[in-house]
Amino acid sequence: MPLLLGPFVRCRFSATLLVLWLVFAGFTCTGSEHAATATLPAAFSDLLPHFLVEPEDEYIVKNKPVTLTCRSTPATQIYFKCNGEWVHQDDHLIERTVDPATALPVMQVTIDITRQQVEKIFGLDEYWCQCVAWSTTGTQKSQKAYIRIAYLRKNFEEEPQGKEVALDQEVLLRCHPPEGVPQAEVEWQRNEDVVNPVSDPNFFITADHNLVIKKARLADTGNYTCVAKNIVARRKSTSATVLVYVDGGWSEWSKWSACGADCSMWRSRECTQPSPGTGGKDCQGLDLQSLNCTSEQCPQTVSGAEDVALYVGMVAVALCLTLLLIVVVLVYRRKKEGLDADVADSSILTTGFQPMGIKPSKPENSHLLTIQPDLTTTTTSYQGTLRSRHDATGKFSMTNGPLLDPLPNGSHTLHNGKLNSDHAEFVSRLSTQSYFKTLPRDVANTSYGTFNFLGGRLTIPNTGISLLIPPEAIPRGKIYEIYLTVQRKEDLRLPLAGCQTLLSPVVSCGPPGVVLSRPVILSMDHCSDACLDNWAVRLKKQNYEGAWEDVLLMGEELVSEPYYCQLEAETCRLFTEQLGTLALVGESLHMGAAKRLRLVLFSDAYCSTLEYNIRVYCMDDTQDVFKEVMQMERQLGGRLIDEPHVLLFKDSYHNLRLSIHDMPQAHWRSKLLAGYQEIPFYHIWNGSQRYLHCTFTLERLSLSTCELTCQLCVWQVEGEGQSFSLDFNIAKDTRAVDSEFLLMDSNATALAGPSAFQIPYLIRQKICSSLDAPCPNGADWRMLAQRLKLERHMSFFASKASPTSVILDLWEAQHFHSGNINQLATVMADIGKQEAMIFLVSDGEC
Repeated sequence: MPLLLGPFVRCRFSATLLVLWLVFAGFTCTGSEHAATATLPAAFSDLLPHFLVEPEDEYIVKNKPVTLTCRSTPATQIYFKCNGEWVHQDDHLIERTVDPATALPVMQVTIDITRQQVEKIFGLDEYWCQCVAWSTTGTQKSQKAYIRIAYLRKNFEEEPQGKEVALDQEVLLRCHPPEGVPQAEVEWQRNEDVVNPVSDPNFFITADHNLVIKKARLADTGNYTCVAKNIVARRKSTSATVLVYVDGGWSEWSKWSACGADCSMWRSRECTQPSPGTGGKDCQGLDLQSLNCTSEQCPQTVSGAEDVALYVGMVAVALCLTLLLIVVVLVYRRKKEGLDADVADSSILTTGFQPMGIKPSKPENSHLLTIQPDLTTTTTSYQGTLRSRHDATGKFSMTNGPLLDPLPNGSHTLHNGKLNSDHAEFVSRLSTQSYFKTLPRDVANTSYGTFNFLGGRLTIPNTGISLLIPPEAIPRGKIYEIYLTVQRKEDLRLPLAGCQTLLSPVVSCGPPGVVLSRPVILSMDHCSDACLDNWAVRLKKQNYEGAWEDVLLMGEELVSEPYYCQLEAETCRLFTEQLGTLALVGESLHMGAAKRLRLVLFSDAYCSTLEYNIRVYCMDDTQDVFKEVMQMERQLGGRLIDEPHVLLFKDSYHNLRLSIHDMPQAHWRSKLLAGYQEIPFYHIWNGSQRYLHCTFTLERLSLSTCELTCQLCVWQVEGEGQSFSLDFNIAKDTRAVDSEFLLMDSNATALAGPSAFQIPYLIRQKICSSLDAPCPNGADWRMLAQRLKLERHMSFFASKASPTSVILDLWEAQHFHSGNINQLATVMADIGKQEAMIFLVSDGEC
């Protein structure tokens, strides 16, 4: 068979004879000084060649050729092949040495590539070369090296533009460098000096080469140039002049002068704080102000004797009136003390006491909730009185009722717990155990209950947070006391880095380490734009040592893992077989990723002064944060003055700005000195500050002014914005902090057994047995998932022993407040399961 010994030498021998000949005869195909063949000693005949040096990518600058080098050991031949064709042997330059460490022969071959060779295939393909090394055992190929012609065009695709900006304003200078190979590096110069963001953090260079001046300073005035460079050339853009101006401000007024001979006094101020500079506006208003003195302050001549007598008489009358008033007050106080000693108000004996009634449970379901003789898991009736409201030690509200108001008529309902146990005792008991020492003693944001194999549900009202414990999740014969709480961010901080941001509340459910037979479902709000193409969303869990670990990457879930997540538009449904402290953290993949911010406006409910404050909260769009702000504003005496708006806040490093406009100048004025207020980007994106807000202080020119109309704007620099059109009467408390926007949750915080589910237990078992078995025409759990628009999770459902039960668990979690069981019956009818539909529509019989 023919064997290739070189690009132009072919010898016809059998492979076996050729190898023997090469080894024992020391065969050499050519004796040219440029030959790339050599005789390999017999001691190394069984080794394949390997490369010590492989050719690397090169750029041809102007007309200078590039050299490619290849070194291999042990090798009998080395040749280059470029774009599929062998390079002529005369173009190879070889060098032979011996490796002193291994005593193996080393062969090195180099070739030169010219610009003309590369241009021959220009536009067809990239020019590449690789070398091939032979030994008596076989051949090896090196990596491909690509040779490109380097260039840098002259014209910038976008050049920076000059700007005039106010002091402390953000400045953005754009630059898109010229096209080039290799791609040009970009640096910025100010007045020919290189701008270095490391030494001056007020500068920031974005990934697309734009220059950001975070807060313009007077020293930032200058000529800015974008410089692009690569191995070929260096290009400069036209310079952009940035002028930072300062508007003049008035200093404080000086003290009033002494009253002059003309019975007037004066005061002055200067335009020096700051002085106007670099084209800024001069101060507006007066710099000198005069005022007439009162008659007593005016310089007086010596009074006559009649004036002295008049003054003495007036003083004597004043003293007499004062003594008379003192006597009257003393007499009144003595009479009142005598009356109080004889009369006692009987109302003080009943102050702070309230009756409490609890409705009895349905007798037909009580057998399902009976767990042990010493536990009362059903709803229980109790008649009696509560302790004084002022005696709060170790006490708590018997239920987590509505957010802002108690249950009507003072009635309370106990669910799923002993009558004599209270919430504070429960939290205190958990806190003594090693894993629960960080459990917050926050009564308003914690719920708990006792559950068995029938399952149940825990809910923290008005937070969007709930825990569904499906039937059979707790093993039969086990009874668990489970809690659910939302952690305040100031109490528990997550380590965030780079572009990461907290997207959900930090939620704890436990106790950790309990054994579950199937996943429970934790529901909580999130504030991302729900576009997974923009985010890398991770589920983080806190371990026993307090460190945070990544346990799930959204979109890359494995059915074998103990966690699985469905991300809806505003809610996350987390299937978990392990309880603990959990949170969603997002990392933006590009600047199009956005968080939802909820903008809420509050003002003082009552205003008796000329000043009037409007507070604008910019918070994560989750119900738990909104609940906290509403509670805090109620304590402050605030009122809601407009419906909340939602703003998409992008990861563009731009700050959030707020401004107020279009006030009636004849009646109102703003005390804000600048044209707008600004919240830094990182304060919002980090998500660690829950109550970010700006306050606009307005001043009405008269106490009789009550009507306020204005436009309040909130926007991200070079991004989306929202505006509020305000028109209301500040003297009328027409929209006090109430439940209108809270979606008041009047359901009990803990429900156990069948009362926690919309689908009765026996009907649920019937549906599962009907749909779990595969059906040839597809009328099984797969069609149920499709009808409920859950087909994305097919592999997850299929991994479970009863796919139908997991689908029904998710339906229960999604539709606890708004679910219509007849709609589910309709879906079952569409699938063709008539017997299941009969059970659904007749659930009252179960």
